[in-house]
Amino acid sequence: MAPPGDYAAYKRRLARILARYVMGLCIVLGCLAWAEQLGLSRQWLGPFFLFATVMMYAAIGIHSRTSDAEEYYVAGRRIPPLFNGMATAADWMSAASFISLAGGLYLQGFSGTPTQPGGLAYVLGWTGGFCLVALLVAPYLRAMGLYTVPDYFEARFGGHWPRLIAAFAAILCSFTYVVAQIYGIGLIASRLTGVQFEIGILLGLGGVLLCSFLGGMRAITWTQVAQYVVMLLAFLIPVSWLAYKQLGNPLAPLVYGEQLRKIEQLEKAFIDSPEEKQVQAEFRRRAAVYQSWLSEAEAALQRERAAAQERIRMLKQQDADSARVVAAYKELAALPKDADGARELWTRLMNESLERARPLGGLPPHGQPFAGRQDGTPEEQQAFSRSRLNFLALVFVLMLGTAGLPHLLTRFYTTPSVSETRYSVGWALFFIGLLYLSVPALAVLVKYEVMSQLVGSSFDNLPAWIVQWAKVDPSLISVTDVNGDGRLQFGEIRLGADIIMLATPEIGGLPYVVSGLVAAGGLAAALSTADGLLLTISNALVRDIYGREIAQHTTDEQRVILSKFALLAVALVAALVATLKPAEILSLVSASFSLAAAGFVPAMVLGIFWRGATGTGAVCAMLCGLAVTVYYMLANAPSVRALLRMPEPSLWFGILPASAGVFGVAAGLVAGIVGSLVSSRVAAHRARAMR
Repeated sequence: MAPPGDYAAYKRRLARILARYVMGLCIVLGCLAWAEQLGLSRQWLGPFFLFATVMMYAAIGIHSRTSDAEEYYVAGRRIPPLFNGMATAADWMSAASFISLAGGLYLQGFSGTPTQPGGLAYVLGWTGGFCLVALLVAPYLRAMGLYTVPDYFEARFGGHWPRLIAAFAAILCSFTYVVAQIYGIGLIASRLTGVQFEIGILLGLGGVLLCSFLGGMRAITWTQVAQYVVMLLAFLIPVSWLAYKQLGNPLAPLVYGEQLRKIEQLEKAFIDSPEEKQVQAEFRRRAAVYQSWLSEAEAALQRERAAAQERIRMLKQQDADSARVVAAYKELAALPKDADGARELWTRLMNESLERARPLGGLPPHGQPFAGRQDGTPEEQQAFSRSRLNFLALVFVLMLGTAGLPHLLTRFYTTPSVSETRYSVGWALFFIGLLYLSVPALAVLVKYEVMSQLVGSSFDNLPAWIVQWAKVDPSLISVTDVNGDGRLQFGEIRLGADIIMLATPEIGGLPYVVSGLVAAGGLAAALSTADGLLLTISNALVRDIYGREIAQHTTDEQRVILSKFALLAVALVAALVATLKPAEILSLVSASFSLAAAGFVPAMVLGIFWRGATGTGAVCAMLCGLAVTVYYMLANAPSVRALLRMPEPSLWFGILPASAGVFGVAAGLVAGIVGSLVSSRVAAHRARAMR
């Protein structure tokens, strides 16, 4: 779709196409809602949303296919600011923002707990990061007329090492990010269709590959515009519906404050409830049991294994139902293989039990600015300081990570001029703000719905969605009658951050067509970001490493073809890693932002604003930043500690591993300055010696 000579006419044509698309999408949703009222089964609605949206994105990808290097890498540098802002917002929202951000606010509160930095940190960090992009980075990169972020490092510093290390950093942070997106794709696809999680990943991955494989940035841009509209409708419709249901006003961001007062009253009732205190006592008892097992892990593991085998023997002897026998075998198989694995598992379970033994199941009460108390006991003061420090550290990392993410910066290579790049950032902030203003409202409305409607229900009459989501992934939701009274208490509910948004329509009792729309929105968020990330990784592998270091005489067309196959290979590897379910989406995304902040920002900012920055300094900045960040993450990862038999983690200044980029950025900045000064003096000394 080549633009005509009249740029204004081209933009008007795109606006008409967008208006028709939005109108058509609304008509389809209306028809589906009408069909549901007439009795259309949910078994048809879920798969329809999945396949209809994926095929729509695939059709855009096929229509936008290209082998031209300029079109494939930067969409021909002709995307108007409004549409590039929509594409950037879709690229930016990702599964973390759409699926997990409301869950983070629900579970962590605005300012966090002693072990969590707080959901508001994500909102402030991500939106504030765009201001840095607009002021510090995007216009300067666009003015250089490059294709990729590693291109900047070669153009600014010269030599192959800055480009090579930048390409490696792009692959590292983008791969971590894309695993989170593909996990989200599998989560949604399996819930919509009822297939296994792994098969759901493959179903969603087909849409990713058809978009980015055929048309590169050109196809991804127009697909992301379409995906943003789906995301906007999928987020605003349920939160507005829920606000109207509870408060009689659909303008959720303006009225949700009323529910905060009601939540505070319910929290006080739960804290004083005898039933809730029974639940807390049971979790304290469980924590004590795990602690006793840890004191003699080898012997305790043998006892548990013998007890599990004895249960299987007794069930067989009693000719019990086969389902009970299978469940007993699963319990035996789930036991740790050795004492080290038992210590890791029981330590995690003990900490979880201690957390849930606190009032409100460990969730922060409304009105608490940070964990602990500033004027309390020394322990409470320490908890307050640590919570506040982690909040600020995460905001810092997310802001700088936004300014360093390669797939996001590449979006600003696609506009026609530097001035339109600035407008593009402004539009992106506007479109992101439309959703982010509603995120806190959604978390509050869902929390009130759970507290007022779900708590107190009989275990015999629990909603069907609880069982259905637990089948998708048991870590998403767990309800257990801990105190044995047959009634669901607030402390007996454990929700994962990744389920709050996706289950909102079912929690609020909304029509299933809204559930399908929300799932389609989450799928669009994950697909849009995965497209850009996979393109960034494949370009780094082929254009920045293979084409510059190994086969320098390849043509642009050959590089485009190789990039497509590299994209396919990376997608399959990322899908394999995602099936292992390595962590929650927010945790993976936070790690990728720390890596991007430490790997790119110090060297990039020094290169833009300091003429004395050298290639040696840039290499030192990137290597030191990445090394410190990766070390801090791995040294505090439970699986790594268990594998290497390392002692308990020792946090630097109490900073959580998700914000490891704080130390990486500082180390990279110092290393970049020192490396530049030293290399400049060495070069000057050599020049004098040659005279």
